[in-house]
Amino acid sequence: MRKTILSLLSVMLCATCFAQGGWEVDMVRSINPQNPAASFTWRTLSNTAKPLSVAVPAGMLAVALLEKNTSLRNNALEMAAGLAITTVATAGIKSTVNRERPYQRYTDIYPDSFDDAKSFPSGHASVAFSTAASLALQYKKWYITVPAFAWAGAVGYSRLYMGQHYPTDILGSALTGIGSAWAAHWLRGKLFGKKANPRTADQRIVD
Repeated sequence: MRKTILSLLSVMLCATCFAQGGWEVDMVRSINPQNPAASFTWRTLSNTAKPLSVAVPAGMLAVALLEKNTSLRNNALEMAAGLAITTVATAGIKSTVNRERPYQRYTDIYPDSFDDAKSFPSGHASVAFSTAASLALQYKKWYITVPAFAWAGAVGYSRLYMGQHYPTDILGSALTGIGSAWAAHWLRGKLFGKKANPRTADQRIVD
């Protein structure tokens, strides 16, 4: 899986060199209205990315400490590690690729706000997909995985709607976030192993 994610991310990096015209711009134009900030739904979804990505592991950790639940605590720390990895990776890729945001290049794309940060990948979408992937890896329940990824996908779409990113920015973000969550999950297994404890409180929450 690691090689697959790295290969796909490499393809995305190469695509950004050639994809700032054509279908990507046409897609953003078709989604982005002249006043995207007026949409309460998409503005709110976009704004949930970072707060929720912090609140979920923080909430898990708080419950774990109150209930003295080691498994739930480790899940929270794993998710936090995935977020840390994706934050560092996203910043590094942004600096390396140095891709302009759509509205900085095209005057007929209208942002909800102006941001000097680079476009590839989206920080909002990266942390959203990292959170969703961590939940999927830890709980493997469809009623957790499906809503989590639906939320992450909606965050990605909201960034297009807001005129902040190209489609390949969002695809790259998904790969970065999922890859970071997987890396944290893999690292936890290597460092601590898999200690079976099938009836811990965190599992009772989703059973």
